[in-house]
Amino acid sequence: MPPAAAARETAPRAIDGGFSLPFPAGGSDLADQARGQLAPIVQRLKADDGLRVQLMAYAAGDGSSSSQARRVSLSRALAVRSYLIEQGIRSTRMDVRALGDTNRDGSADRVDVRIVGR
Repeated sequence: MPPAAAARETAPRAIDGGFSLPFPAGGSDLADQARGQLAPIVQRLKADDGLRVQLMAYAAGDGSSSSQARRVSLSRALAVRSYLIEQGIRSTRMDVRALGDTNRDGSADRVDVRIVGR
């Protein structure tokens, strides 16, 4: 098998288009509404051990402090991760990415949640 084909087979494949959890500017607390949005994700992950979840977090920055935006985005991703762990999802099934102010589309203050297969 060619290396490119092998890489495609081992790379995670997206199961759904995912969704975004909005956060207030500068905030990292998980709102009750966001917890409600995560409920179906928890159910799907519990129903199928072969699924994983990707958390891609963003935060608005002013251009002069991208490290601050990255810290805020990390706090947001970890808040979502902690909630999923509280719901019984193992941390080894989660990929966390703190992307700071690298957002090019959509709200700058959010965590994108996507289910992927192994």
